[in-house]
Amino acid sequence: MRSLSATVEIVTVTVRTASRRDARAIAHVRVETWRAAYRGLIAGAVLEALDAEKEGRRRAERWSEFTADPRSRQLVALDGAGAIVGWAALGRSRDADRRESGELYALYALPTHWSTGIGHALMVAAEDTMRAAGFDEAHLWVLRGNDRAASFYEQHGWREDGSDKVDDALVGQPLHERRRVKVLSP
Repeated sequence: MRSLSATVEIVTVTVRTASRRDARAIAHVRVETWRAAYRGLIAGAVLEALDAEKEGRRRAERWSEFTADPRSRQLVALDGAGAIVGWAALGRSRDADRRESGELYALYALPTHWSTGIGHALMVAAEDTMRAAGFDEAHLWVLRGNDRAASFYEQHGWREDGSDKVDDALVGQPLHERRRVKVLSP
């Protein structure tokens, strides 16, 4: 009988509420994740034009807008060395048909930290935060073709509800997305 061996990296993860001083690191996580996760789904020129420094400054300047609603939160995941390696944003639904729901606006982990537990830790914290904010259910949108994210959300109990949308304001090309929902109440 053959013996198999594998190396498994165990990552220590801390998730905390983000602050304005985290804006640059959040922008870095978002840009690097978009470039890896959306390659082949969004035009390469769009992905290459993303500028984490510029976005970080804009995000810091507009921080109070992002956190104006008391039920909105931004969370960051830190690795064992204290570096920000993941980010999640959540709050009240922006969808007209789900006004009483929570929405997970974003959940990203640096590609170098995929499959290490960072995304899972952020998801658990995001769901707990939405529950604590009084949301009984929540939804999120997944770019069509982003099978890795769809599988991750499926594993965490987020199910497609049949809703689609086309967002063409974000990057100048139509982004086809599918909605997933989850009941958060026990």
